[in-house]
Amino acid sequence: MALILPRSYHKIAAVERNHISWIEPELAERQDIRPLRIGILNIMPLGKQYEFNLLHPLGLSPLQIEPIWIKLKSHTYKTWDISHLESLYVNWEEAMSPQPLDGLIITGAPLEDIEFEEVYYWNELVELIKEARGLCASTLGLCWAGFALAYLEGVNKHKFNQKLFGVFPLRSLVPGHPLMGTQDDQFSCPQSRHAGLLDNEMEAAQRQGRLRLLAHGEKVGYTIFETTDQRQLMHLGHPEYNAGRILSEMERDKIRGDVKPPDNFDSENPQTSWRSHRNLLFQQWLWFCYQRVSLSN
Repeated sequence: MALILPRSYHKIAAVERNHISWIEPELAERQDIRPLRIGILNIMPLGKQYEFNLLHPLGLSPLQIEPIWIKLKSHTYKTWDISHLESLYVNWEEAMSPQPLDGLIITGAPLEDIEFEEVYYWNELVELIKEARGLCASTLGLCWAGFALAYLEGVNKHKFNQKLFGVFPLRSLVPGHPLMGTQDDQFSCPQSRHAGLLDNEMEAAQRQGRLRLLAHGEKVGYTIFETTDQRQLMHLGHPEYNAGRILSEMERDKIRGDVKPPDNFDSENPQTSWRSHRNLLFQQWLWFCYQRVSLSN
């Protein structure tokens, strides 16, 4: 239907260029429509530039979506435009007022080589995750955030000697699942990470009723999974990326000289070959949140 965005938002041109409908908050308030309030805890470096990667698939929903950008009190945001952060982002308490968020997205962060308890905003993040599990319909953790959610369920990450980077095939494991049932039996998704989860530990977590495994790849392991109460969905990949994001990471890594070019990605003819997976994942997740909220009202 539409994204609710202020006219001053820096990506309005990109929103319109991609034929995504939007309305200003003042107009949305006058409509007799209850928007889905989706919190986005953005902890990516250069987060302002990253925002549209999430707005694009969210904006394709037939539901009216109000994105609520969230900042952490204990995060320093060294690579960010601070004026943008202060003008658009709110803290967790503000995001949950006057009513709880309907869903929460937590982004990735380049932290796979750091133990979770050594991340300086870890305690704040854990408290936020716990509160969201009780009050939000679902929390979607992407890449590092997916690792963090898995860790809280008892499965720790294992560091790689070399970065996993590229576009890799995945196999859907649960036909008819409310979030995965519309995916193709096999689909592809970008991966950009320095760690993974061991298959045997993930399978043990499923046997013990801690996790439900939803997608697996031969080279990337179990990449999509959820808690058995379906309050948390984890995706260790980056379905929200587009080809341009892969190119920019490739150029950054080339300067550092420590990462090989991305697998299964032609930088001379870059294609967003995972677009259908991205769109289906976010649309099904939003619809899942909407149904849970509707049932609770």
